Amino acid sequence: MIKLGLIGQAIQQSRSPALHTMLGNIHGLELTYEMHIPDDGSPEAFRATLQRIRDEGYRGTNVTYPYKQVAIESAQILHPEVAHVGASNTLLLGPDIEAFNTDYTGFMKGYRARVGDQDAGSVLLVGAGGVGRAVAFALGEMGATDVKVFDLNTAGAESLVNALQTAGIVASQVGKEGLAEAALQADGLVNCTPVGHYKTPGNPLDRALFVDQKWAFDAVYTPIDTEFMVAAHESGLAVVSGFDLFIHQGIDAFEHFTGEKVNEQGIKREFIRRFELKSNLLG
Repeated sequence: MIKLGLIGQAIQQSRSPALHTMLGNIHGLELTYEMHIPDDGSPEAFRATLQRIRDEGYRGTNVTYPYKQVAIESAQILHPEVAHVGASNTLLLGPDIEAFNTDYTGFMKGYRARVGDQDAGSVLLVGAGGVGRAVAFALGEMGATDVKVFDLNTAGAESLVNALQTAGIVASQVGKEGLAEAALQADGLVNCTPVGHYKTPGNPLDRALFVDQKWAFDAVYTPIDTEFMVAAHESGLAVVSGFDLFIHQGIDAFEHFTGEKVNEQGIKREFIRRFELKSNLLG
């Protein structure tokens, strides 16, 4: 039996258990995937939960908000993208804990699947947390000419900008007063905040700011048709949905956990069919 899990807060509606169970069935693996919510958002609560599932024989766990940056402190082996990004969403629990970041690889796959070879260009990124960091560094691989970062947590935005600049990616911080101008001048709009989630509905950008950009990405995938994504779609932008990221990062994590090679073609369609997902943005 392969025991897998997810550690995070507000994860009750996560579809990760369904995806990993489906992938296990397809590959003939006896597999469980359970969700674990620590007592609070502290590093201590995360470490206690991680130790408990290790003691219970788990092979691996995904990690989500607010523990992606804390997770790397528990790992002995950091794969290159983790050291690059400074956050992990996938831990392989061997004798030594290995940390991966499949948000990084998953975003790149999702972007290429939706946008093709088009360079990312000038990007406004809203949200500098764990997934924001992964996407920001991935944008450097996707031909971003510059990344403007906005976050209500100005220290977090500044930290991300400094890390991007150190990696040779042109980046700058944007305050509230410059947000609208940055959006209007961007080629790509990116939401890596929880705004748009079932529990935190809304749009991090004013609807009027979706005009002549080329593409948009929203990390939120519950629901898939967030206000941000709908605004981008109605304005004619190419859209990369949080569901795209969810599928690709999940497949990458499953491969790390099991050693199986997944045939990605058709997995998204099969997941949509099995769980009867409804969206105008899933085509």
